[in-house]
Amino acid sequence: GPDRTCLCRLHVSLGYCLSVFKAIGFWLAGLCLALGALVDANGQSDEWRASIQNADALYQQGWYAQAAVVAERAVQVAERDLGPRHPDVATSLNLLALAHRAQGDYAAAEGPQVRALAILEKLLGPEHHSVAIAIGNLAELYQAQGRYADAEKAYKRALANVESALGPQHPNVATWLNSLAGLYYAQQRFEAAQPLYERALAVREKALGPNNPAVAASLNNLAALYRARGEYAAAEPLYRRSLDIALKRMGEGHPAVAVPLNNLGELYGAQGNFAEAESLHQRSLALLENALGPDHPDLDPSLNYLADLYGARGQYVAAEHFYRRSLHVRELHLGRDHVAVAGCLENLARLYGVMGRGDDARRVSERAAAIRSKAGSK
Repeated sequence: GPDRTCLCRLHVSLGYCLSVFKAIGFWLAGLCLALGALVDANGQSDEWRASIQNADALYQQGWYAQAAVVAERAVQVAERDLGPRHPDVATSLNLLALAHRAQGDYAAAEGPQVRALAILEKLLGPEHHSVAIAIGNLAELYQAQGRYADAEKAYKRALANVESALGPQHPNVATWLNSLAGLYYAQQRFEAAQPLYERALAVREKALGPNNPAVAASLNNLAALYRARGEYAAAEPLYRRSLDIALKRMGEGHPAVAVPLNNLGELYGAQGNFAEAESLHQRSLALLENALGPDHPDLDPSLNYLADLYGARGQYVAAEHFYRRSLHVRELHLGRDHVAVAGCLENLARLYGVMGRGDDARRVSERAAAIRSKAGSK
């Protein structure tokens, strides 16, 4: 869960910043497969194919502004050559929306996303499961803007669509149950979220077996809810079972094992069991360093967990060390002027304040403020 209980709050997770937009690209690939059955490849111009491939390549490299420009061109070419309701137009609009969303420009992303959804509904019918994916993506966009009522309506529509198309026990239903529950979790509507998380877990266990990674994800979701409510005794066995599944399926040295290790460590930290929390976070960090190297972005959560933990224990020199490592990783992968860098600088500023290092606190605070001001003016 997103709640942090230690001295300094991590505002932006680098792992999230770098991975979330890769993850939401997976649904686009599936959508393109669905649309591919409707498209005559001979109708696609070389100009459109070159544009969409170039836009996708730019997007995958993280050049989101440039990807948006090229995707816009792909929309124009597809409309000119094939008409405004062709599947290639929907594909181009989806990529354009993703590029805007990756820049945090949700208002610009909404128009293309809504229009793409309308095209898909016309082409595939409102009950098609690919339409549900597009509806869900729009729901995520609304949620990111804090438009929770719109997001809830869209998630419920996607869920009903998938249940109707695939049946209530299909594992895809669990995905949308988790999405809707996650929306309620974000609003601290825990009583509404719990039955959805529980149902998602039951569906996945029945459809996929008790040791599937998707089951581990559901266990983690439910455990995070219990933890957010302070029900630590209920959360611990779920986190432990999630960790056991990861170890069985992937082995001790797999980077994915770091996530349940950190989750369990956070639970112990919330209870004041700092020794056990430190052991788990150090184990997670060592695993990631061994598998990925010392500067990989996936190390960022572990670095911040440890920094928070040492700060809470009054071990300020150790806390500074891990915050500075996090700062280095973020600057390396996101650039010196990214808002995630500002978040890390703010963590350092609070730490320096507690340490009585006022000049250092002002220096890093001023740099963080400058970054946020620059980002807000774009």
